Amino acid sequence: QTPPEDEKTATALAIAFTIDHHQLQIQITMSDQHREEQEMEAEALEAIFDTAFEIRSSDQPFVWAVKLIPVDCGGDADEEEAANHVMVKLIATIPLEYPESTLPELDIEIIKGLSMDTKKELLTLANEEAEANAGMPAIFAVCEAVRTWLADNNVKGLDDASMHAQMMRKAKDAERQKAQAAQQFESQKKKEEMTQAEKEELAVRKRREEGTPVTDASFTEWWSKFCAEIEEKKEEA
Repeated sequence: QTPPEDEKTATALAIAFTIDHHQLQIQITMSDQHREEQEMEAEALEAIFDTAFEIRSSDQPFVWAVKLIPVDCGGDADEEEAANHVMVKLIATIPLEYPESTLPELDIEIIKGLSMDTKKELLTLANEEAEANAGMPAIFAVCEAVRTWLADNNVKGLDDASMHAQMMRKAKDAERQKAQAAQQFESQKKKEEMTQAEKEELAVRKRREEGTPVTDASFTEWWSKFCAEIEEKKEEA
């Protein structure tokens, strides 16, 4: 006997509710796992960066900030100010699905010594590093990449746009000259290797073509030596 339409509808609704409830439970479980992993990453960052690490939002999505400087002066504020010409804060907004399936949303706050152009450059670097670490906790790797850039560019005047442009031109010129020098070296090396190979091949061909010429004098000299060697062997016997 076929069940009434009301029973079919009720059964379908019950099945749909069960499926939806199960999917919701899975989503909640995954969300809890992501939150736990994010909180563990925050604890690790705090242990590494100490007071330089700041939690700006403890509600999801979490927002973290890390102060980054080229030279660690052990907390001495005066020494830190004198030794570091550039400073920034890395701001990371942590999506709910991070790090499994999404990247952190990053920003750079300039503290000292950088222009907006350098901020864009640093932000590009930070995002590239985050992409390179997709699927895993990435904030420490991003911080290290930014801090390394700061250490390599710890000079006065980068907050001046013209100074930054001049620095970038010099860096590009130096990179281009280095590439040209390497190319010239390889070209010259290849040329020298070919020249040497050609010389060796020419010498081999010449020896093959000419052979060792035999004259009366050379034959007589060889025959005398040969006979002398035979006599010596007879005497030794």
